[in-house]
Amino acid sequence: MLRLIYSKEVDNAYNQAKNKALNNATKSVQIGDEVKEILSPFPSPSDWRDIWIYFIMVDRFNNPSDAPTKAWNVLGKEGLVFQGGTFEGIRQQLQYLKDLGVGAIWLTPGLKNCKYKRSYHGYGIQDFLQIDPRFVTNKDNPEEELQALIDEAHAHGIYVIFDIVLNHVGNVFSYFINNNNVESTDQYREQPQPPYDIKWHDKEGTPQWMNSTVNEVPDLDPDAAVWPKELCKNESFRRRGTRDDTEQGGDFSDLRELVTDIPEVRNILIRIHQYLIAKFDIDGFRIDTLRFIEPEFARVFGNAMREFALSIGKKNFFTFGEIWANENNTEEKISRFIGRNATEPGDLLGIDAALDFPLFFKLPSVLKGLNAPKALADVYERRKESLRNIISSQGEASKFLVTFLDNHDLKSRFYYSNPEDPQEFDDQVTLAITCLFALQGIPCIYYGTEQGLNGAVPGDTDFGDLVVRQALWGKPEGGFNRDHPFYQAIVQLSAYRKSHPALRYGRQYFRPISGDRINYGISPYNSGVLAFSRILNDQEVVVVANTNTTGTPQSIYVIVDYHINSQNPTFKILFSNKSDKSTEPETVEEKQDVNITEANGKMNHGPIRVMKVTLQPMEVQILVK
Repeated sequence: MLRLIYSKEVDNAYNQAKNKALNNATKSVQIGDEVKEILSPFPSPSDWRDIWIYFIMVDRFNNPSDAPTKAWNVLGKEGLVFQGGTFEGIRQQLQYLKDLGVGAIWLTPGLKNCKYKRSYHGYGIQDFLQIDPRFVTNKDNPEEELQALIDEAHAHGIYVIFDIVLNHVGNVFSYFINNNNVESTDQYREQPQPPYDIKWHDKEGTPQWMNSTVNEVPDLDPDAAVWPKELCKNESFRRRGTRDDTEQGGDFSDLRELVTDIPEVRNILIRIHQYLIAKFDIDGFRIDTLRFIEPEFARVFGNAMREFALSIGKKNFFTFGEIWANENNTEEKISRFIGRNATEPGDLLGIDAALDFPLFFKLPSVLKGLNAPKALADVYERRKESLRNIISSQGEASKFLVTFLDNHDLKSRFYYSNPEDPQEFDDQVTLAITCLFALQGIPCIYYGTEQGLNGAVPGDTDFGDLVVRQALWGKPEGGFNRDHPFYQAIVQLSAYRKSHPALRYGRQYFRPISGDRINYGISPYNSGVLAFSRILNDQEVVVVANTNTTGTPQSIYVIVDYHINSQNPTFKILFSNKSDKSTEPETVEEKQDVNITEANGKMNHGPIRVMKVTLQPMEVQILVK
């Protein structure tokens, strides 16, 4: 078993990957009756904007051999159990994902968690160098099953992103306070007071050792303490208790925070993850709780992953992080971590991208008609200012952000199914997915969205996030129905995003609209009409969405680019989520002497070119010439 991070096996994995790249090695992968040859290491995409990401909770996606341990949508403490999802279960649905249009799968952490804790989610790592046997069918060789998934994903043209954790490990020690073992403490000690005393856990989770290091413990069990063994030092951990503070960090309940400003800890974390790249031929990392890591270490880590991947032939290894604070300063916080912040001192650029929390804070509520389209436009106006003098073109902003509608940490999914009228808000979901695929960024869809997984917290509960972590394969109507309307809509939208480069690389403009053809502005009203354009060279794609959930069809006039559309062309509907009821737009016309309030608040009076668009409630249209 591999234990020490600087062991011969780690170096062999590194050298083997490098030699394969230098020798243009190939690997044969069996897919059904066909054998496909893939390069190893598998080449990176030339631009991550060309694909979209599908986020999978490994334990909750699929197990072809067994039903979920509990009811597929169980809530409360019972939902903390392992449901039984496996890597093999994902592998067997790769064609389903490929046909959906998925370009990359993001997997929740698959590294070994504490065996004595219910860390089905994977974020409580006990051994950074082993695969958790609870996610595999073949318990004797977990690595083989994971490798088979990665290789077959590559053979399908799907990239694989690992969810990794730099900020903390699992429940590997208890606090020792007043001669008592305490699993967690809510009291957080500020500097310069000394940290709490701790006792390291044995393989049963029982506090045992109080040494400053457990490196010298003879025959330390593989399920005890934390691995690699170089991390088994008190000083590697904060040891200051739980602190719910987005700036200062601290233990996440019983997840123990590392001290990532210590060079030795940083070096171990860097070497671990370089080993994982070499060992499994993965294509990217999503970095959990990156907001708690020092921005300087984020830059060092991102650069180390980029350079190592380049050295073995993966030319565009992708790193993106979870960085958020409150709605007022998340945009600025993100800019301290990611590569776009070229004004930071020092030679190194950071990770490639961040999850787009500033967008998430507004997008779902706007698309549900609970907030005004102007709120969404304001997000991008603020971003434009933060990017000024940093990026070379407005369209370049897309590569720095991974956009999403919901995820595993929320109390509800975007989709709400009314028990009295289950399909009442179906069009709201396809409207939202359309906007997600059309807005700037690299879109990310949470598993089960395409099958209508839904839910919200039924009353006040401490386990509300479990309602968004259903076991997809246990869904009574079936978990992998290719005829589901959401699945079909995503297939279409994925194809249109691929065939229209403006939706991947284009500049983005929120379009003022009008009901009277004289006064134009971004809608300041809840349940308003959202309109925006993506422009690339001489291509303009216009997206118009009516977020009102009830009422009659609504006609509005939408401004389009004045110069690109100088011949007053007619746009057509490329996609509508209500194609059976949709109305084609009218020919573009020129207007003079109008009153326009732009997204940034500035006023002008034309001339402009506009087209009349008619939308049903909850209808979205993608319009092209």
